[in-house]
Amino acid sequence: MTHAPARPVPLSEETLADLPPDVSAPGYDRTQLRPGIVHFGVGGFHRAHQAVYLDELARRGVTDWGVVGVGLHSRAIGEALAAQDGLYLVVERGPEHDRASVVGVLIRYLYGPDSPDAVLEALADDGIRVVSLTITGTSYRIDPHSGEFDADDEDVQADVRDPAHPRTVFGYVVEALDRRRRAGQLPFTVLSCDNMQDNGAAARTAMVSFARLRDEELAAWIEDHVAFPSSMVDRITPTTSPEDRAAVVESTGVDDRWPVVTEPFRQWVVEDSFGNGRPPLEQVGVQFTDDVHPYEVVKTRLLNAGHTAIGYLGYLAGLRTTDQVMADPVFRSFLTRLMADEIAPLLPSPPGIDLAEYQATLLERLSNPRMADDLARLGRRGSSKVPTYLLPSVREAIEQDRPHQLLCVAVAGWLRFLRGSDYAGEETPVQGPRMDLVPVAQEAGTDAGPLLAERSVFDHVGRDPRFAEPVQRALDALEREGPREVLERYLADAPGDGA
Repeated sequence: MTHAPARPVPLSEETLADLPPDVSAPGYDRTQLRPGIVHFGVGGFHRAHQAVYLDELARRGVTDWGVVGVGLHSRAIGEALAAQDGLYLVVERGPEHDRASVVGVLIRYLYGPDSPDAVLEALADDGIRVVSLTITGTSYRIDPHSGEFDADDEDVQADVRDPAHPRTVFGYVVEALDRRRRAGQLPFTVLSCDNMQDNGAAARTAMVSFARLRDEELAAWIEDHVAFPSSMVDRITPTTSPEDRAAVVESTGVDDRWPVVTEPFRQWVVEDSFGNGRPPLEQVGVQFTDDVHPYEVVKTRLLNAGHTAIGYLGYLAGLRTTDQVMADPVFRSFLTRLMADEIAPLLPSPPGIDLAEYQATLLERLSNPRMADDLARLGRRGSSKVPTYLLPSVREAIEQDRPHQLLCVAVAGWLRFLRGSDYAGEETPVQGPRMDLVPVAQEAGTDAGPLLAERSVFDHVGRDPRFAEPVQRALDALEREGPREVLERYLADAPGDGA
């Protein structure tokens, strides 16, 4: 970007004409925006992802998909946005250069605890045809083992008792759907944009299950008449720090109270199953499909599995960020070969996805030093990440009698990390719901057996010698040699056909 002006421009509707020339401003008349979407969870990811696509639609003249944002936990983001007339800055941080744009598609922000009636009124508006969600996967309250909705939460029970004053997203959505049903209006579509597999099914289960607590007839109507398409989203968007904000002001010359910093890459794949119209997002790069699942498989087994593999091994090797890992020739080769030789041959080839290009792009994204991710963060919740991201490839490789040695090294890296200390005796940042595995790992030492016997993590594959034995060998090797040395030797021994 060019040199910022001496005095930063405070972001607002009045100052759009005063922005530096290399900051892209909305070129449309924001007074012509009509609300078409209510979005719950106006955090950094939504503002860097869905809202950016919708802003680009508005720039193309499609102005009937403005966004009404709703927050249930953060009054602060609403205050920051209100002071800027709903405008905010998105800075795409490439390896060498930034690209800054002002997003103008957010019409209003409502904080539910302060204005429950206003939120319900917005949801009841006939112009609202989609309600989208970025509320985090755990907020759906779906038990990962039973697949059932957990109704014991105090706020959930309060919403059942007093539907007119909701506290939860389920309370708001179901009450609004009930009001639309009673008024003879068409229901809106509920579109989950959370980073979880089968998010449409999770949203359906949560909303219908909550409705059933209130009224069986209402639950049946929602199940029969409301669309819950799945979607897959991808864009690295760290939490904006005070240092990020200061750097954005310095580099752009725009004073934004809460900018968003993100990577250039983005992806959004959506199941084309809407009940009441949808925005023409295909005009701005969104891919609509009959089945999102193959795209989810590609992402979770390459991106998420890659994060998991380098997170533990890289941390044990003394590295702390993704760009440091990718700058190490041994680790870069490990991730390249892990994807190309052991994971990609097992994947589907969904339309519009070139697997070789996807892998190359992923390596480039992880190498960006200006968007470095902490390995400590990638290492959180290993007890759910390992079975979700690594083990599906292990199982299929065993079934097809394909190589899976590098996958086993990645699993062994997690087992070693779980002991809570690295080779120098420094603490490893083990975090997650299964902290009870740490003492198991510490007592077992170099014996992988007790952890592999944890059925909640490894299911039956932990007892399969085709998996257990190579994991044990890898764990022994990690203990004797250290991560980098082990990877170097495994890479020299492993076949590299990429077939």
